[in-house]
Amino acid sequence: MKHTKGFRWGRKSKYKAAKEALLHAWSYAYRDRRTKKRDFRRLWQIRINSTCRKQGLTYSKFINLLKKKNIALDRKILAQLAIEKMEIFEKIIERTKEK
Repeated sequence: MKHTKGFRWGRKSKYKAAKEALLHAWSYAYRDRRTKKRDFRRLWQIRINSTCRKQGLTYSKFINLLKKKNIALDRKILAQLAIEKMEIFEKIIERTKEK
């Protein structure tokens, strides 16, 4: 019953309803810990893509060029650079474009 603190209606005080609510809550928590990773990766890809397109490059081509040039930056760092440090991200794009 201590785990149901903060639940609404009878699900915090009635044993049967609390037990059922906890089963659902814990299964959703397990599932959503995995979907959170998926959602953040999608967000990072959108941020990188929008900044790359301003420079005349698509996301997929940019990632491909990064791999070919052996620049090992993950999408989280690239997305932060694209938003906060635009100059550094532009230098990375220039480095990938050069032959």
